[in-house]
Amino acid sequence: MIKDRKTKITEIDPYLKPFENDIDLRMALFSAKRKELLCDAESLVDFANGYEYFGIHPTKDGWVYREWAPAAEKMYLTGDFNNWDVYGLPMEKLENGVFEVCLKGKDALKNGQRVQAVVIHNGQTLRRIPLYATRVVQDPVDNSWCAQIEDTLAPFNWTDKRFKPEKTPFIYECHIGMAQEKGAVGTYKEFTQNILPRIKDLGYNTIQIMAIMEHPYYGSFGYQVSNFFAASSRYGTSFELKELINTAHKMGIAVLLDVVHSHAVKNTNEGLNEFDGTVYQFFHEGEKGDHSAWGTKLFNYDKNEVLHFLLSNLKYWMEIFHFDGFRFDGVTSMLYLDHGLGSAFTDYSMYFSMNTDTSAVTYLQLANELIHQLNPNAITVAEDMSGMPGMCIPIADGGIGFDYRLSMGVPDLWIKLLKEYSDDNWDIIKLWYELTGRRANEKNIGYCESHDQALVGDKTIMFRLCDAAMYTGMSKSGVNIEIDRGVALHKMIRLLTASLAGEGYLNFMGNEFGHPEWIDFPREGNNWSYHYCRRQWSLVDNKDLRYCQLNEFDKAMVELLKKGQLLSVPAQNRWMHQDDKIIIYTKEDTVFIFNFHPSKSFDGYFVPVGKSGTYKVVLNSDDAVFGGFDRVDNRVEYKTVTTPDNWIGFKCYLPCRSAMVLKRKGRGRPKSK
Repeated sequence: MIKDRKTKITEIDPYLKPFENDIDLRMALFSAKRKELLCDAESLVDFANGYEYFGIHPTKDGWVYREWAPAAEKMYLTGDFNNWDVYGLPMEKLENGVFEVCLKGKDALKNGQRVQAVVIHNGQTLRRIPLYATRVVQDPVDNSWCAQIEDTLAPFNWTDKRFKPEKTPFIYECHIGMAQEKGAVGTYKEFTQNILPRIKDLGYNTIQIMAIMEHPYYGSFGYQVSNFFAASSRYGTSFELKELINTAHKMGIAVLLDVVHSHAVKNTNEGLNEFDGTVYQFFHEGEKGDHSAWGTKLFNYDKNEVLHFLLSNLKYWMEIFHFDGFRFDGVTSMLYLDHGLGSAFTDYSMYFSMNTDTSAVTYLQLANELIHQLNPNAITVAEDMSGMPGMCIPIADGGIGFDYRLSMGVPDLWIKLLKEYSDDNWDIIKLWYELTGRRANEKNIGYCESHDQALVGDKTIMFRLCDAAMYTGMSKSGVNIEIDRGVALHKMIRLLTASLAGEGYLNFMGNEFGHPEWIDFPREGNNWSYHYCRRQWSLVDNKDLRYCQLNEFDKAMVELLKKGQLLSVPAQNRWMHQDDKIIIYTKEDTVFIFNFHPSKSFDGYFVPVGKSGTYKVVLNSDDAVFGGFDRVDNRVEYKTVTTPDNWIGFKCYLPCRSAMVLKRKGRGRPKSK
């Protein structure tokens, strides 16, 4: 069985043949751990039920609280219900480090009451937040955190039984708190009412929500999680998050959770760290348990209890909140013992060395199996910059089982081009190679920028292109050559990336219309200001400004790529010219033409297309509605000719810094059933 799996992945990538033993080991470890975990369970779905047993739950005649704290000598539950009597409600110690306490009476606990776990370890009294707490709130006076009773398992009137994500994800990456224009933290309700309609109108069919799992420091962008089963209370209630997801599904929009299982916040009062008095409960001891760059704690994926906790966490978000899948953060950090820091991954041996954390690879395989058992239509995306072979190959074929990986090198490519090269020195050949070069049979999510490029210390593409000119030059009534250049390249970069860099596409909220400035969360250094931690939708809504033109282009681009199912079609290079700065490629009956030259327009330029017929413009970045100069008459139809050397194509006018998409008339892909 393992032999067949190994053979399949090495057939897909022959460069893996020298590492067949490593693939064998990968599969043997996965099979052994899976067998070890399941015991009497029929599947991982039956195994990953921690949230139903542990935590605080109502019963027929009261409440029950169970906790796993193997190093604790004693445990107590305290809170509003007993006037914070620390030792007033002792818990019974069961087998395998599990503690339990039952409270008689339906009113013994009430929704909204605050509670804490009390752990006795080596004679010390430790105040902790229950590991499976579903709501965690911060005290406005002393800023301390504690759990709050909230029954997330209570019935919710879901109306999305028949919802299925679209096969090709167009992802709108978003953050609930900073999605509003007000100078404060946005809410689930506001996002549902104000932002979902915008996303629907733009044509995106998937949202990827950041910073949902509770985190004590707002400025961590949600990447230093403290409470893995708690939806952040900053934005509202769990009920309101469910309403958001249910509404998105009604709109035909899938919802992905940006899940952080690569590390956890090191805080002890708020998080998992030293819950029972020991680091080893969840994390590695010593240096191995600390991420030197992030200042966070690293999970011990060898421990079955840790796997149970994390797998149960994935099932919880899918079953209780109806998330349609996950974008896994920090996968590179998980895969390697040095977390990929400073590694260039130029040699295959670097993927299969003593540096590989095989336990983390096994966990990711288990996670993908569980997710797709729960929902065969679920979407999983890996944030991996190392290019680990087999990341998006099915587990049965020797892979890790993700559906997509992020094309993380593409944003770096654009940053390097914009920072280090003048427009007339762009390497067109390299651009094509970088955007189309990816592992065979592995799907990518292409993107030219995400939230990473919008943070303080970096710049979005539009801000990098225009910088200070954006403050004074974005009016439609003015003339500004910096803005003209920025608007033109912003559209071209997005269209080239979206159509070439993956089988899916991602955009961070606001970047579609060239949102100015950066993201800076409230912190001491900016006097806790929300000025840069919001999205200025009024800019794109103002029809006197050019932001709306970029927005209209993004909308038209997404519609074109979706309607033609073009991301699932391989691109065929038809023509590249370094000096002319021209790139021409086709996707079946659709031809993409880019003229990146900063000043040279071409009249009667021959466009090779490979198929005879009549072609008509279906998207033109130079249209006035998109902030262009209307230099092409879109009504013109182009009939192909065959040259003496058997090139099939047509001649047309190619304005500088513009892109056109044309489609062969009378041809189209059949609609998928």
